[in-house]
This record gives sequence, structure tokens and C-alpha cells, in this order.
Amino acid sequence: MAYPTPNYAPPPPAADESRMVREVSAPIYPARGWLKFLGVLSIIGGVGQALTIVGILFAWLPIWMGILMFQAGSSIDSAGQFGDKFAFLRSMGSLKTYFVLQGVLTLIGIFMALAMLCILFVLPLLGLTLIPWQQVINNIPSTYY
Repeated sequence: MAYPTPNYAPPPPAADESRMVREVSAPIYPARGWLKFLGVLSIIGGVGQALTIVGILFAWLPIWMGILMFQAGSSIDSAGQFGDKFAFLRSMGSLKTYFVLQGVLTLIGIFMALAMLCILFVLPLLGLTLIPWQQVINNIPSTYY
């Protein structure tokens, strides 16, 4: 008969992973319907944008972002209900990609707005203008009787 060694301690019981996943996903779980709703609206907006001539070039962005939001809502649904760790990780990955895309698009918008302000205000102050004002002034009729 073998006696246990005095330094032997049984391993601690494994943490209930599904309970922990449900607790971690609890703050975003109530918003799963809104994530799906905004995802569908973004997809619809992208399809509407694809119907225009110029919009067809950029319509894939709102469609992709809508798909990411819808996937995040679906994944957080299964993570909150069943404690699925991989669904929670998929949801967080989809949200990360969505917010990175949104940040990049926001930075592009800020740079384009600054470029337009430069064109509208700085170039005319330098004497470089896109409108030939002297020709406009010369073509005004001088007599109004």
C-alpha cells in the first residue's frame, strides 16, 4: 500500500468556464439585438449605395461593416446564453475589426475635410483661385435701366 507524499496537493478544481464567459459577456449581451439591427441597416445602406454610379466603388465598406456587426451580435448571443468561449472571442474580434475600420474611415474623413478647407480658404488667400473672378466681373452688364 502506497502512502501519499506529504507535499502532494490535489489540483484545484477547474473554474466553471462557461459561467465566467457568461459573466464577462453580460455587459454587451443586452445590446445583441441592437448590434444585429444596426448591422442590417448598414447592409441595406451599402446595397443602396451600390445602386449609384459612384457609390458602387465604396459600397463594400458599409456592407462589410454591417456583416461584422451582425456576426458580433449573433456570437455574443451564443456566448451569453451558453457560455461559449469561442463565440465570445469571435464577437470581440468582429467588434475590434469594426472599430478599426470605423477609426480609419474617420481619419480619412478628417484629412479630406482639412484638404477641402485648405482649398476653400488658404488657396484664395494666396491668390490661387479656381474661379476666374476677373472674367466674371468683366462679363457683368454695366447698365441696369
